[in-house]
Amino acid sequence: MSTPIKALVFDAYGTLFDVHSVARLCDELWPGKGAALSQLWRTKQLEYTWQRSLMQRYEDFSHVTRAGLRFACKALGLTLGRAAEARLMDAYLHLATYPEVAQALKALASRKLAILSNGAPAMLEPVVANAGLAHTLDAVLSVDALRVYKPDPRVYALAVEKLGVPTGAIGFVSSNCWDALGAKAFGFRVFWCNRAGAPVDELGVLPDHEIRSLAELPALVGAS
Repeated sequence: MSTPIKALVFDAYGTLFDVHSVARLCDELWPGKGAALSQLWRTKQLEYTWQRSLMQRYEDFSHVTRAGLRFACKALGLTLGRAAEARLMDAYLHLATYPEVAQALKALASRKLAILSNGAPAMLEPVVANAGLAHTLDAVLSVDALRVYKPDPRVYALAVEKLGVPTGAIGFVSSNCWDALGAKAFGFRVFWCNRAGAPVDELGVLPDHEIRSLAELPALVGAS
């Protein structure tokens, strides 16, 4: 790498935190429907962020997460009561990290480490704390400061501003291909964590590196 990476910025949901760890609770509430509900919930959650950005009608991630849940339940014919909704929204504050996350972040600790997420602070702070990552990260950055969602370039610029690190010296890590490519278009050095082995999105740019696990990251950036 021509310019050393001085900071690593991670997407939160789907990259550090497994959004589908809620599927167990979904299945407890509606046996046999957990996986389908979790998948559709996540799909609508993301769609609503893009649609709201285009419509210039921002609502924070808690709002779109709740709206995605309500839609998914209606689409699957599931009755969502207040108690079940509260339990599922609370589950987002206790998402499991992927198994390799703690060790990978420990190995990368010589660099600035941050989260840059669509999540609102009221969602991010508890999930980071509950995962025991609060003292590992130098910053937890939210789009809520800008009131627009990824992949708007202004979101990626927020990391440059807050971390005080040049664009070319920031490595961006996301499991969401659209997010990884948005960061690449902005100018970051990008590591796409392609856990599912999916094809790259046809958006005219490519990630610098494609990995299957965050465990591969320290060797690629020269960490020990």
